[in-house]
Amino acid sequence: MCEDCGCGDTNLVPVDVHERILAGNDRTAAHLRRHFREAGVLAVNLMGSPGSGKTALLEATARAVAGAGNGRTRGLRLAAVSGDLATDRDGARLRAAGVPATTITTGSACHLDAAMVHDALHHAPWREADYFFIENVGNLVCPAVYDLGQAVQVVALSVTEGADKPLKYPVMFRKADLVLLTKTDLLPFLEGDVSVAAVQEALATVMPEPALIPISARTGEGVERWLQWLEERRERERA
Repeated sequence: MCEDCGCGDTNLVPVDVHERILAGNDRTAAHLRRHFREAGVLAVNLMGSPGSGKTALLEATARAVAGAGNGRTRGLRLAAVSGDLATDRDGARLRAAGVPATTITTGSACHLDAAMVHDALHHAPWREADYFFIENVGNLVCPAVYDLGQAVQVVALSVTEGADKPLKYPVMFRKADLVLLTKTDLLPFLEGDVSVAAVQEALATVMPEPALIPISARTGEGVERWLQWLEERRERERA
């Protein structure tokens, strides 16, 4: 049980206390947003359940930016912070992929908050980055509530989770700017159980402006579309 937000349990965290927590968080998030905008950095809050492929997605993004396999580089710079309850495993993976990354170890907290991100900025070379990824704690509930000063919110949803997750966790998907349907290389093994069309139908029910990119970190499918989307959003923020 999260000690900060109570995971919706008002017996653990009274509503008025919860509102004060969110108010303080929003002030810090606004401060972060000013920092990111002034530095020309696109901050991305990457959310999703445990095992949805968030870290693998960032590894594939780093490979594509570095031009691995095609002999060219985009000249883009990435940086990240990674939220984890107890380990530095994801952060270590990102650093091995060439992404300067810092881990935020949350203990019992099932989400990141703006103060955690603000503290982590002192240890991350975010000002030198074009894209700063905030890899949130694996959870489809609490992370959606906390503003982290991001410019965009992206949800990773793996095909193995099923097409009904947007309907079961609408707040997460309602606030998303983009959904990345990950692990699409597994779709042939899930025939009859899940499809891209079924996920699109569910998103159309909960997202004000449904946006979906099927993607596979293993095969590279969809990675170019993902990078194009990021570049378009960065240009929009800078305009």
